[in-house]
Amino acid sequence: MRMTPRRLALGMSLWVPNLFSGIRVKEFADDWTHAEVRLHVNPLTRNYVGTAFGGSMSAMTDPYYFMLVMHQLGRDYVVWDTRGEIEFVKPGRGMLTARFEVPREKAAELRERARGGAKVLEWFETDITDATGEVVARVRREVYVREKRRVTQSPAGTA
Repeated sequence: MRMTPRRLALGMSLWVPNLFSGIRVKEFADDWTHAEVRLHVNPLTRNYVGTAFGGSMSAMTDPYYFMLVMHQLGRDYVVWDTRGEIEFVKPGRGMLTARFEVPREKAAELRERARGGAKVLEWFETDITDATGEVVARVRREVYVREKRRVTQSPAGTA
């Protein structure tokens, strides 16, 4: 069964770490250029002082850039999420949203830079906002990209 954006969004929302953390994937674009993820801050997802748990805010941003890049580049590329940074700007309450964007031009640039097996590390940035649009946290994620090495067959009898 082919992975579609809709199936991936549903699967990620039902994935146990997201499901029990209040994280829901609202959308993966049909062309894999953007995704939107929400975190509902409630009694199960709050920290000791009643605001969004920082680990949940980090988790809501974890795999999405690498997934968008991976689906745009295809099976000939290795793509990993390698590092993340988060700056907490203000307490998060209510519904929090993060939107991830990897334009086709950026994916094409990564494809070209990774051609021939070169290791590419690229930082992506997004904000987590509350229902009023105010920034709650700034997030940076580093993505690793490399073109897979092709195994070539040598003609019989040659080394």
